[in-house]
Amino acid sequence: MFSRKDQPQSPSQASDLISIGSEIVGDLRFNGSLRIEGRIFGNLIADDDSGATVIICESGMIMGELSVPVAIIRGTVQGDVHACKHLELSESASVEGDVFYDMIEIECGAGVTGKLEAIYRNDTPGNPSMPKRRTQPEPNWTKFTDQSASVTHLAKKSSR
Repeated sequence: MFSRKDQPQSPSQASDLISIGSEIVGDLRFNGSLRIEGRIFGNLIADDDSGATVIICESGMIMGELSVPVAIIRGTVQGDVHACKHLELSESASVEGDVFYDMIEIECGAGVTGKLEAIYRNDTPGNPSMPKRRTQPEPNWTKFTDQSASVTHLAKKSSR
């Protein structure tokens, strides 16, 4: 279906899976390829230049904003979709939100309730970056790292 050299991976080649019956509540930032058969209640985020691909299967659902370079949607997205490289909407796709893309393929039967806008055009200078909105503030990871180091230090002292 793709004519470019940098084709997204097929669903069977996805490196990470959120299986049927799985639910994630909160934002998910990822790299590589992700296949979603379950549900995500939060935003799905990947860096513009990461080459990340998400495949939302027919059973998959995202309630939140999607910001990924390459997206193949066969399931449901309730939120805006940003695909700065390539977007594919299959006949079973349902998107309730605005769709922003560089290149798009839409199969007959795909549903979009919102506007379609080609704002990411061929990596030309001045193009906008995809939004990286979070539903929760960024965690303070150093706080967790410092605490685990303290606990390790105390455990070593008490074992003597």
